[in-house]
This record gives sequence, C-alpha cells and structure tokens, in this order.
Amino acid sequence: MTDTIRFDVEGMTCASCAVRIERVLSKQEGVESAVVNFAGQEARATVTDAADLSALAAAVKRIGYSVSEIDPDADRRSIPERYSAEARFQLRNVIGAGTLSAIVMILAMVGPEATWNPWAQFFLTGIVVFGFGWQFHTAAAKQVRSLSPAMDTLISVGTLAAWVYSTFVLFTEGATAIVQGGHAGDAGVFVFFETSGMIVTLILVGRYFEARAKGQASNAIAKLAELGAKQARLLRGGEEQMVDPLELAPGDVIVVLPGEKIAADGSVIEGSSTVDESMLTGESVGADKEPGSVVFAATVNQAGRLVIEVEHVGPNTALSQIMRLVEDAQTSKAPVQKLADRVSAIFVPAVIGIALVTLIVWLALGAGSGEAIRNAVAVLIIACPCALGLATPTAIMVGSGRGAEQGVLFKNAEVFERAHDVDVVAFDKTGTLTRGAMTLADLDSDLADFLATVASLQSGSEHPIARAVVLGAEERDLVLTAPSDVRAVEGLGVTGFVNGRHVAAGAPALMSQTGMAGVDDWKAHFDALADSGNTTFMAGWDGEVRGVMSVADSVRDSSQAAIEDLERDGIRTAMVTGDSPQAAQRVASTLGITTVVAQVLPGEKAEAVRDLQQAGAVVAFVGDGINDAPALTTADLGMAIGSGTDVAIEAGDVVLMSGDPSHAVTAIRLARKTFAVIRQNLVWAFGYNVAAIPLAALGLLNPMVAAAAMAFSSVSVVTNSLRLRRA
Repeated sequence: MTDTIRFDVEGMTCASCAVRIERVLSKQEGVESAVVNFAGQEARATVTDAADLSALAAAVKRIGYSVSEIDPDADRRSIPERYSAEARFQLRNVIGAGTLSAIVMILAMVGPEATWNPWAQFFLTGIVVFGFGWQFHTAAAKQVRSLSPAMDTLISVGTLAAWVYSTFVLFTEGATAIVQGGHAGDAGVFVFFETSGMIVTLILVGRYFEARAKGQASNAIAKLAELGAKQARLLRGGEEQMVDPLELAPGDVIVVLPGEKIAADGSVIEGSSTVDESMLTGESVGADKEPGSVVFAATVNQAGRLVIEVEHVGPNTALSQIMRLVEDAQTSKAPVQKLADRVSAIFVPAVIGIALVTLIVWLALGAGSGEAIRNAVAVLIIACPCALGLATPTAIMVGSGRGAEQGVLFKNAEVFERAHDVDVVAFDKTGTLTRGAMTLADLDSDLADFLATVASLQSGSEHPIARAVVLGAEERDLVLTAPSDVRAVEGLGVTGFVNGRHVAAGAPALMSQTGMAGVDDWKAHFDALADSGNTTFMAGWDGEVRGVMSVADSVRDSSQAAIEDLERDGIRTAMVTGDSPQAAQRVASTLGITTVVAQVLPGEKAEAVRDLQQAGAVVAFVGDGINDAPALTTADLGMAIGSGTDVAIEAGDVVLMSGDPSHAVTAIRLARKTFAVIRQNLVWAFGYNVAAIPLAALGLLNPMVAAAAMAFSSVSVVTNSLRLRRA
C-alpha cells in the first residue's frame, strides 16, 4: 500500500538544491518516487509502509536542508504567508544592506585621501557581507560539508573572495598606500569592498522580488480556500444555531438563506433557489436547485431559503478535492523540466571550475591579482542557476491556478506539454455535445401498458435514456412498479423483472440475445423512428417484442462555438458515440463535425481513439460517462466532464468542472499558453547563462553588473509566468 506525503522544504535557493533533495529522498527505503518543487518550496513523496518519515527528514538534513510534513487538512489560506514573510525578511535585509553599500560606493568613488576611508569601507562592508549576507554563508557551509555545492556556494565564494582579497590588501599594503594609489595606483594595488557589498545587496533585491512573485504565483490555492463559508446555520431540535463549518458532520441539517454561502456538500431537502456555482464550474449562470438537487460547499445561494442535509464536509468536499488536484498539478513536473534538472545537477560544480580556470588564465596572462579575482567573481555570480529552477514550476503554478478559476483542473504537469501537440479533439455525444437531458419523442406499440412496463424497468437505471422514459411516463400520470434484478447489458440495453415478467429494453440485438420473437416484425417501425436521428430501441417481455420507442436529445448552446473555435485553432474535431449512426449524424451535421464513429461499445470507443492515433493524430478525448473511461485513458489527453461520473473524472488528465464543451477549448488554449511560457522561460534561463558566463570570464562584466543581471534573470522568469493570470 502506498501513500503520498507532502513536505514543506526549508533552505532551497536554486534548482540544483531541488534536484539534490529529490535524489536523496528517492534513495530512501520505502520511497517509490519523489518530486521537489523549488518554486513552491515543497516536496512530495510516494511512500510505502516501510518508509520512516523521521529517517527521510534526517537524510535531507544531512545535506543541509530541512523538511516538515504538511497537514493535508491544514487551512490552505495561509500558503502565501510563507512567501510574504520571506519577502518582508528580505526587504529588511535590502534596506539595511543597501544603505551601507551605498555609503561604501560613495566612499569608493570620491576617493578622499583620508586614511580612514578604506577602513570605513572594510567595516561597513563586513556588516553587509557577514550580517545581511549571513544566510548565504550558512547555507553554503552546509552544502560544502555535504559535498553538494549550490547557488549559495557561488554567492558565498564570490562575495568572500572579493572581501577577503580587499581585506588582505588593506592589512598588508597599508591604508596609506591604498589611499595614495586609489583603485589604480602606480603599485597596481586596489580594493573592491564596494563590489562584495553591492553583490550581496543586489542578490537580496532579487530574493525580495522573487519571494513576492512566488507568493503571487501561489495564490490560487489560498483563493480557493478563502471561498469556503466562515459559518454554518445548523438546524438542531427545531432551532438554528451558528457553528464553524468544521463542526458539521454527515447527516446534519443546515439552513442557507439568500446571499449566504453553502457550508458543506449535500442535498436539498426543502426549498428551491438558484445557486451561483461559478467558483466550481466557471459558469456565470446560476444553477436551479430543488429538493433532491446536489449542492456544493462555497457556492452561493442567490434566491430562496434552502434546507440541506450534509453529506460531505472538510477534506471530502468538492472544493477540497479541487484544491488537491491543483496542488498535485503544481507539485508535479513537466517532461521538459527534466532537461533543466540534468543541467542544474552539474551546473554549480562546472561553474566553480570555470571560475578557477578564469582566475588562473588571467594570472597567467599577467593581470593583477585584483583583476583576476574580479573576473572570477563575476563568473561565480552571473551563473547562479535560480532562473532554471523557477522557469517551469512558476508557469505551472500560475497556469494551473488560472485554470481552476475558469473551471478547468489540470491533474499533472505533463498535460501542458501534451496539449501543445493535440491536433484532433474527439467528443462523446450524449451529455457532452448534447445536454444529456433526453425526452421521450416517439412511441409505437399496440399495448396500453407498454410505456408503464418499460418505464418501470428503466426506473432502476440512472442512464439519460432511462430517465427520459421514466419522465415521459410520469408526465402521463402512469403508475410505475419497482423493478427487480435489473442488469445493464454493455452497449445493448437493460433487462430485469417487472411484476414477475422478464422485461428487456434496448437494441434489436438484445432482443435476439434474450430470445424475444418478433424482432423482424418490428424492424420497419424501428427503422422509421431511427431515421429521424433520435435514439431508438425495442422492448418486450414474455418472449416477444411488444413495441419500439425513441428519445431525443438537444445540442448544447455552446457546442457550435466550441467546434468552431477548435477548427479556428487548427484542431480537427470528431465524434465517438455509442448512439445510432442516424442520431450521431444528426448532431454532427448540426455542428459541422465530419469524422463520426457511431454505435460503438465502450471498448470500441478506445479503439476508435487508437485508430485516430495510428493515422498520425495526437488525440484529446472529451467525455462524461463510465463508458468513456477507456477512451479517456487511451487518448493522448483525456478531458473528463466534472459533472459526469467519478470514474470518468478519475480517468481524465483534465477535469472540466462544467458540462460546457467550450471549456475544452479553454483547457487546450490555457495549456498551450502555459507551455509557451515554460519554453520562453527555459530559453531565457539557458540563453542567459550561456551568453553571460563567457562575457564574465573575458572580463567584460563587472561583478556588480553580474549580480544585478543574475537577480533580474530570476525575477524575469517569474514575472513572465505571472502573465498567465490574465490568460
């Protein structure tokens, strides 16, 4: 048995940190897999019963980091506070370090002949480097002890090299000689205390903006958590009392007045109203509710008073499940991230090597020690791999959060990459392109009790066709009998007993299979109804077909626009349905879909998807029923309608919380935009380092400029990701 454990991670400062922690966790006993999200400062491990969580924490601590298990039921509204606290901490550091570094810069530029000048620079810069920059040195020390250098190692070595060299010169050459020589005196001796101070300051500025931006990127979960009701009106003993929603339990009865939020998932037992479910589905139009209707926590009652029986509370509500899906997507890794991880794993040691080579080469070419150290420091600082670690996860965090706001849930990061290549979207028909709310259209039988008998059989099923037949009987005020031993025959229909008679309703093949006579006699009647494009079936009992009937479904208002939008985006559309060819063709003709595969069993739906794939297409499938699960799993990208069955939702890669097919367009477009941002970020992060390291090694980058550029690179990829909030 496996379980997924989430950890807060402290001490990560770059992508190589995340890769190192991930590698260590993956090697521990009982850990099947581990993923570490640098942007989210979080780790997720899939563990067996053999895993020892304290041993995992100890293993991570040995390499210089710490982890603590996250309570799955914790209030997620506090998530961004971690980044806000980090931003406030870094802002204080920036103000302090910036003030002192500015003074040092002024002293270095004006170059007075006073002997105290370099000593003042030495003292003030020491406070900056060892006070405000202490976080870099402590982290670097841990990394060096564990033989796992990372970003802090580069910063620490770079700033200390500049400060220690300047201090050495100050104490060996003497303050007087330095003042007389300035920064380029006859002796060729100079100090650059201001360089080490400004490097620390500029990197702290980058950390501050990075923390702010990551906080904005992580707001999606907190915003979802804030949607929940703060109080519940519990009905107990005929009296109402206000309680915390966390105190509710299944079976409790709550009252929700107009304008109030519903505190738990449940069913309406009294009253009728319209409920705003936009926070779940992205739909702006309210949903009508009446006794028997299902309602969800955090949705808003807009009209009448509702009395609701609580069914799910806390972590079991739809809202909590949505938050878990978003968290899963934000923690998972896209395949494209693997390249960045491989580079990050060897990047820091390689940079240290390049810096040493730079130092040696410049000294060999006759440059002064100060100039050689300055260029080596520039290499160390410019190459910090922060941007690589932030490029992919920040885009995924913002993209998945934006999707949740629009009623689209991405279940993992791979979706963003796969959606980019989709060129065919295949839809199920009933309940997806059509409303799924069928009505009884035609009836042909010589028996007065034909409809009552068939409706009684169908009353044991929740299938849209069955509901249409039952509704037709109820509208005619017919009395129904409870059926027994009702069994669904896959792809053909249903059988059971009504008033002691064995009744079958479904395709002609089912009639023959159950030994019903008269199939050929009713075939002409069946074909006449089927030619209209409606879903048609036979029914019979006592060994004989007794009649035929048909039900009709209407196309969703948004289906036409969804098909047109996909075609406009260069994506072909198809329909794969178990319905009759006539019914399928009627809907396809209305919507302009040319590829139609009809009258297929659930397994054959998956085969139809495979046929499209074998023809070279990258296929997304959109469906809502149990019979769609094989196709959803087979497709390159499965999109399950959230209003459909739990099995379909489990099978899909993307959950569309509304039955609106236009959300499939939203999902693909948002996923493509997210993947485009990921690629832009990676190109910038890789390109920046590839171009900047040679410039620094050649002496064309001042270390202070390198520090500013490094900080800017990290902030730029996060800022680029934040553009997705407007997608």
